[in-house]
Amino acid sequence: MANDPSWEDIFNPDPSPQQPAPPAQQPQQSGSAADAPPASRREARANEGRRRAPADETFTYMTGKPKKKRRFLWLKILLPIVIIVGGAGGVAAYGWFNYNEQVRDLLGIPLPTDYEGAGNGTEVVVTVRTGDIGSDVAQTLHDSGVTMTFDAVYDYLVANPDVGFLPGNWRLQEQMSAESAVTALQDPANKVTDRLLLREGIVLPTALEVIAETTGIPLEEVQAAAADVGAYGLPVEATTLEGFLFPATYELDGTESAQAILQMLVTETMSRLDAAGVAPEQRWDVIRMASVIQREAGSNPDDFYKVSRVFANRLEQGINLQSDATVAYGTGRLDTVWTESSERADASNLYNTYANPGLPVGPIGLPGDLAIEAAISPAEGSWLFFVPVNLATGETVFSETADEHEAARQQLLAWCEESTENASYCA
Repeated sequence: MANDPSWEDIFNPDPSPQQPAPPAQQPQQSGSAADAPPASRREARANEGRRRAPADETFTYMTGKPKKKRRFLWLKILLPIVIIVGGAGGVAAYGWFNYNEQVRDLLGIPLPTDYEGAGNGTEVVVTVRTGDIGSDVAQTLHDSGVTMTFDAVYDYLVANPDVGFLPGNWRLQEQMSAESAVTALQDPANKVTDRLLLREGIVLPTALEVIAETTGIPLEEVQAAAADVGAYGLPVEATTLEGFLFPATYELDGTESAQAILQMLVTETMSRLDAAGVAPEQRWDVIRMASVIQREAGSNPDDFYKVSRVFANRLEQGINLQSDATVAYGTGRLDTVWTESSERADASNLYNTYANPGLPVGPIGLPGDLAIEAAISPAEGSWLFFVPVNLATGETVFSETADEHEAARQQLLAWCEESTENASYCA
């Protein structure tokens, strides 16, 4: 039931309810087409203009001159400028701030791509991961609201190729210039060692890396502490800490040992389970189910409860879960949910919910509150299938029959073929 069906599955569907079509799951890897550097702001505005150019901005085919209607648009935009010349200062400000981009465009003034100065005083914590390259850092800074554009940072790094980055959490500000943001990432004083951030859905090895990068504790020491599974009060079935390090933000004082930090995360998971009304004897099953829901559901919170219902219905009816996310986890490829038919047929992979009935042999990631709540309170419905029909937005169709599911799969295929951009999500 992964969110992105493989092409093999799309072209060779198996509509049998007892052997439902392979699940769909959008890959969560870095470096995909979805992670490509964004267009410059100017290119983005040009593309947006081509997508929704109004009728009064059309041009004659032969001359390229604007049709007469556009003169009225110019009057609307330039009128405030005329008033500026007349000396009406308040109206002048109104004209500039409300028509800034249009005026710049008409006068050929480039739009800004970078902020000035060292920020607006609002703190932002950004994470540099192990293996991040310059483009990754540029994207992180832009997405976090630190810098105005991806291009501003990327261009600065191209001009300064000797700049490097240390992994960890860094305290910056909103609206920093590219130069000031990069400079701040070189200053050890800005490295956060008292704030640990774990995100929902990451897997145990990644969580241990984040702990090491954030605290400065050697990774080998964190891994050794995690290997002492019996020290943390986990359910007897657990053979690793997978699923039981609660994803959240934690304040540290910098004196904690690796074991103390891991115990704090496990204790938080148990507290969340208790708050959700999960009895101690149910913890193992709830965490296993929640971890699959966390990996399979998209960005729509309502879908978590629907995905939970699909899996609950399958378990009740004796139908295998058929989650690609569980299969991929069992192969050791923890950064993807894509699988091959041979992998889905391999019953020796105990995480393979195509070839083995019931829940996977263990959790496949760190579930958050939403996934836990969905696991214990699935939505009402008779669905047995789900598939996303728009991989850009995560829009998902839930179906009760194999025929309905096949129609949804065809809708996904049509979406993939609509444009080159769409196809990049489906590759």
